[in-house]
Amino acid sequence: MSSRSDVSCDVHQHLWPSDLITALRARDEPPLLRGWTLHLPGEPPYEVNPADHDVAARLDLQGDVRALVSLSSPLGLEDLPAAEARPLLDTWHSGAAQLPAGFGAWAAVSRHEPDRSGLAELLAGDFVGLQVPATWLATPKALEVLAPVLRVCEEADKPVLVHPGAVAQPAQEELPGWWPAVVDYTAQLSAAWWSWHHRGRSLLPHLRIGFVAGAGLAPLQHERLQARGGRMGRLDPGVFVETSSYGPQAVDALVRVLGIDALVRGSDRPYAQPVPLGFGTAADRAIDVSNPQRFLIGGRP
Repeated sequence: MSSRSDVSCDVHQHLWPSDLITALRARDEPPLLRGWTLHLPGEPPYEVNPADHDVAARLDLQGDVRALVSLSSPLGLEDLPAAEARPLLDTWHSGAAQLPAGFGAWAAVSRHEPDRSGLAELLAGDFVGLQVPATWLATPKALEVLAPVLRVCEEADKPVLVHPGAVAQPAQEELPGWWPAVVDYTAQLSAAWWSWHHRGRSLLPHLRIGFVAGAGLAPLQHERLQARGGRMGRLDPGVFVETSSYGPQAVDALVRVLGIDALVRGSDRPYAQPVPLGFGTAADRAIDVSNPQRFLIGGRP
């Protein structure tokens, strides 16, 4: 790997430790695995490629890039009753903590009985921050309820990554496989972005927070916000969006609204791949190196 100050970072990947795969296969109700078929309550069955969760293969694939992996929130494990969620989350943390150099990992908490002291211990260790489902920030009031958990991250000077959560209800009709990612996930992220915009900074003045997938492109709604009586306000150096599943057109539009300092590289690998942006060496370095460093450890742009 490169020196720490010069390393490229992908802040958004997923990799299941072998013990978590075993635990998902042992479940009788979704979320569960049957062989390599993933069953979730609100989505069609998904055929998992075993190679996608092979640690050595992932290291070869990413090369000289530090990958931050997380428990995929659409699985819905964090939303399970606490007695079910706790052992699964413990399995995630123990497996993620054993990943080799080249990886970092995001912590997770149970929605119903979040272990704030346990989270503080994880953040004091090797975990880079906390990932939370966007569904937990669906409204400003929901954000207020979540604030004590997020405050643990603020006090630890560790960031929060907002990721799409579980799709609540099965569709009443057969939909294409891409539907949840394109429709449900972006809507969740958009609601979370506007909840934060309305209430977040007053609750958590020093928290660094990032939204995957360009926050569902919610920042591009700033003109409509102003047309309907809202106010964008000044750019917040502690708020970031990452680039997964978007290319030069969408990323360019985000830069025009938020400035390049708010953009961090994320791929959502293995569900999507990094996309060349073609903005030039300086922009690539900002998105791949400098901005992720500020997101993870703070500092001025």
